[in-house]
This record gives sequence, structure tokens and C-alpha cells, in this order.
Amino acid sequence: MRTLTRRGALGLGVAGAAAVGLGGCGNLTPSDGPEPSRGSTGSAERPPADRPAARPIGDGSTSYTGKQPKQPAEPVPLEPGQTPPQFVVFSWDGAGDVGNGLFERFLDLADEHDAAMTFFLSGLYLLPESKKRLYDPPNNLRGASDIGYLTDAHIKDTLRNVRRAWLDGHEMGTHFNGHFCAGSGSVANWTGAQWRSEIDQAKSFVQKWRTHSGWTELPSLPFDYDKELVGGRTPCLLGQENLLPVARELGWRYDASSPGGRQVWPTKKQGIWDLPLQQIPFPGRSFEVLSMDYNMLANQSLNSTNAPSHNYPGWREQSTQAYISGFKRAYETNRAPFFVGNHFEQWNGGIYMDAVEEALKHMAREKEKGEDVRLVSFRQFVDWLDAQSPEVLDKLRTLDVGQAPAGGWKNL
Repeated sequence: MRTLTRRGALGLGVAGAAAVGLGGCGNLTPSDGPEPSRGSTGSAERPPADRPAARPIGDGSTSYTGKQPKQPAEPVPLEPGQTPPQFVVFSWDGAGDVGNGLFERFLDLADEHDAAMTFFLSGLYLLPESKKRLYDPPNNLRGASDIGYLTDAHIKDTLRNVRRAWLDGHEMGTHFNGHFCAGSGSVANWTGAQWRSEIDQAKSFVQKWRTHSGWTELPSLPFDYDKELVGGRTPCLLGQENLLPVARELGWRYDASSPGGRQVWPTKKQGIWDLPLQQIPFPGRSFEVLSMDYNMLANQSLNSTNAPSHNYPGWREQSTQAYISGFKRAYETNRAPFFVGNHFEQWNGGIYMDAVEEALKHMAREKEKGEDVRLVSFRQFVDWLDAQSPEVLDKLRTLDVGQAPAGGWKNL
């Protein structure tokens, strides 16, 4: 296995090695085309008639609006020998809207296929750049950010889509703030106290966006972030060891920051469910790739986000089939949960967005056939894990990557 530790870089494949590396998040960049239609966001502007009136929290940036809509039924423990569901979690790092229509595109796609997702919101995406000195990042200059700041208009778009996402049943996690992945200021070097500062600030940018912006006319976010926030993914998948004790103290239930996971049933690390991105087959190559868009890009275009376009059709198909192959390997064998990470980016002509959409549609078709495929958020998945008996989970963990139970599930 070989990894690169540069900002935005992921593992570059070499013959006979797994290209998994570090999860990268590039800067969000506005599209060059016209502003997309906003006609699909109606449910984001007002709560359904049967929901209670919002009860403001703090300055009214967030509010209590009752139980989150569109949640699955209470999880039921598996019986010994029962086939487990095939869980799939699609997640998004940053979750900022820059006018390229991608946030809305995937909210619409999820709604069409009754899927839930996790959005790891970067706190800085709700902080106006004019107030950037409110951010005091550990080991970095005040106001610094390796992903920059959104325009005021795009913060408003982000607020609208975050609001819609929660009302549509999706989870709001955190991707922290400044996304520092290199040098002495890297999150890889942060202490527990520094992680706590970063988390406190990320929460404050969500909980006080109204104070920071002065936009009193906009509706509040419809959730209590203190209760909503139960997990995150670190920048470039770095720094988990010192983060976990803090996450445990805060009552978080999972972390999605481990690099180079395998398609097996998960365990807890320091008392927190460890839910890593996973190595999956990379069609036409002798190594596996991490289940994230940028890792595929890194292996296809050697980190270029604007490679020659004649490559796009083949790369799009290769990426699509990588996701589908990872899903099929789990679904047809050990039924390990499948985790996918993405960014709202148009890298290499948007082929990675097309790939994840086609892969999700493939999985949704299996679900619609009556198969027990569940497209869920990380929070919903850990709800299910916590409802299972330790003995049943221990048996599931005996199955290796691509290993079906000998003699069928009834004999496991």
C-alpha cells in the first residue's frame, strides 16, 4: 500500500498495491455555466403542515421542530442465522453549495429512490468571509482555511439545502472547518484539546450563523445541532487517534475517518464505531481503490481535476463499475456495509458525479426488486448496529472480504 500525504492527494496505485491513501477534499469551485434552476427545493422553504412550529434555540440559527421526518422504523435484532440487510451509506464531505446544482441534484436523486445520506458539513461554509477572523484554527493563523470561504449568496444556498436535507431525512455530520492536511498545521498533529476547539468552533458556526451574518429574515435550521451531531470525517482522513477520545466525551457514536478500510463488518475503536471508506475493486487494474471520488481521480488523472476530455467516457465507466463491483462483492458474499464518500465537485467534467449517480441507481433497482438493500445514513446504520446482539455481530465479523458463510446464512 502506498499513500501520498499532500493536500487533496489520495493514494496513487502501483502494480500489485492497493491505492487507498488519504481522503482528499479540494476547494469548492463555482461552475462556469448559468445558475441552475431552484424549482426543486420547495420542501426546504416551509415545514410540512403536520410538523410543530419551530422552537428557536439560541439566536434562532437552529430550532427544535420535533422528530426528524422520513426515518426508518425502529431497528429489529437479527435472529441467529438470519441474512443481514445490505446497507449502503453515501456521504458527502464539505456539503457546501456553490451554485453548480450538485447539492440539489443528489437531494432530488435521494428523494426519487427513498435513500438517506450523510452530509459532513464544513462549519466554515456557514461563516461569512467578512467574519473569518472569528475562526481560530489550531496551529494555523487566525482566519486561515485551506478550502477558503463561500460567498454570502452561496452560504444562503447552503443553508437552504442543509435545511431541506434534514427535513428529507438525511443526517448532518461534520467535516470540521479549515481542512488542514499538510505541514505543521495539519490536523494529523492536533492534540485532543485542539480537536475539541475545532469541534466547538464548527458547532458555533452552525448554531450562530444568524448572529455572524445578520440574516434575520432567513428561516432557521430545523434541528438541534448538539443532538444531531453524532459523527464526522476528518480532513484527508488524518488525526483520528487524538480525535476519538474527544468524540467519546462528546457522546459521538461513530467516526468515518479511518483510511483504507476493508469490506468487512465494523468494530468499535476507543468506544466509537469505526466506519472507514473501503478498498474496492478497480476494474482493469491489479489494485483496489478507496471508495471515494477523489481516489479514483488520483489513479486516473494523477490528481489533475481537468485532464484531457477524451479520457472521460472510459474513466466514468471505470468509476461507475468500481462502485457497483464493491456493492456486488458485499451483497453476494458477507453483506458487509458499503460506504461511499464524495464531494460536490465537477472534477474531470463531472464524471465522478455521474458515476455515483449511476451506481446509486443500480443499488436502488436491487432494493426496488424487493431485495433487502437499505440506502441509509451513518446515523441510521449505527442505530441498527446498536440494536443487534454482540454474539450475532461477532459471527458476522468472522466473514472476510468476499467470503460468504459456508452452507448459507442459516449455518453461520
